[in-house]
Amino acid sequence: MDTLEYRVHGHRVLEHTLTVPLRRRPQGASTDRAAHGLPETIEVFAREIVAPGGENHPHLVFFQGGPGSGALRQGDPREGWIGKALERYRVVLLDQRGTGRSSPIDRVSLKSFETDEQRAAYLTHFRADAIVADAEDLRAALGARTWYGLGQSYGGFCLTTYLSQAPEALAGVYITGGLPTLDASAEDIYRRTYAQTERRNAAYFERFPDRELVRDLITHLRTHEEHLPTGERLTDRRFRQVGLALGSASGFDSLHFLLEAPFTRVRGQLRLTDAFLARIGDAVSLARTPLYALMHETIYAGTTTALAGAATAWAADRVRAEFETMAEDAPAEVALLTGEHMYPFQFEEDPALVPLRGTAEILAHKSDWPTLYDPAALASCAVPVTAAVYAEDMYVPLDLSLRTGEVMRARTWVTNEYQHDGLRSSGGRVFERLVELADD
Repeated sequence: MDTLEYRVHGHRVLEHTLTVPLRRRPQGASTDRAAHGLPETIEVFAREIVAPGGENHPHLVFFQGGPGSGALRQGDPREGWIGKALERYRVVLLDQRGTGRSSPIDRVSLKSFETDEQRAAYLTHFRADAIVADAEDLRAALGARTWYGLGQSYGGFCLTTYLSQAPEALAGVYITGGLPTLDASAEDIYRRTYAQTERRNAAYFERFPDRELVRDLITHLRTHEEHLPTGERLTDRRFRQVGLALGSASGFDSLHFLLEAPFTRVRGQLRLTDAFLARIGDAVSLARTPLYALMHETIYAGTTTALAGAATAWAADRVRAEFETMAEDAPAEVALLTGEHMYPFQFEEDPALVPLRGTAEILAHKSDWPTLYDPAALASCAVPVTAAVYAEDMYVPLDLSLRTGEVMRARTWVTNEYQHDGLRSSGGRVFERLVELADD
């Protein structure tokens, strides 16, 4: 392992780069046939922060949400949950494989593969089981016999895999907005998230008088051609994806400002302003996180033995038709903004995703995924787990999280004080509450 060290605000910062195997275990016969030409190894990066006087603290490894997002980049380690965590831990911010500085995946890097089949075969090695194996290699390289884990959102899914596969390495686990389901299909999950997205829409329009504006924008985009700065036409179905912001603490405010003053008149004709189109383009583009677009639904694929053998097959797109307000062809009068849902059309309209359409189709129809969670192992696991479960979470259904928490015998804290991003937005209070639960 290579390590670079420097200091920030009196804290030691150690940047670790580790070479790990790409293949951690077989990823299914359909993938193995296309596995030739894949690299043998990749690099994994983690940034370790040590507070003054904290040299003997145990390690806490952080798993970021996503999939597809690198670990938190924070200039001053004394702030937020990191500052609270540093009072008792050496904090390890892991860039999960394919993100940040860990052999990052984007449209450019995926050009190194000649076919969609090769790209898909490569991506099958970027699920939670491989991330856990990377973490185990990193733990060993750091010389830690055990360590603690903190998982935000998808990071909690990764820690549930960790508890299923290598619980002996964990001294304790904190999960925020990330207890995954052990017994529900992708379709059942999306039915719940669509319903919650409808509720968040209602709450938003109750706070801000933007319902008529959204209706006018949907109508305008269905009857006029407007183009984003990247050149593609902005469709109403893509515009509606700005609703992703509704699930965060500051999302209502940011969405209201995003929608501010969209129209102008050109020779008497109503048009969208360049500034508005630029803001929308930034909000709906997945150029920075194509791994999220490609792998989002795969986190629900074959996760347990009971759920094995079924492809997700664009589950969010199929379930969408069951909700009148969410449906792609919903009348503008009732059409609502959508949430954390991936659709095939994004690989037709987002320039960053268009070259990856064939790859996405292969992943969507793959049915032989290895399992990630072992309910029996979780039920017998002795590792103490505390979890924040957000009552109004738009992305991770409340009832499914609580069922998983019961299986794991986790100490759960259910709250409506925070949204899905409570770990970040609470200034460290959510993390402190979980520590208190663990200590009690």
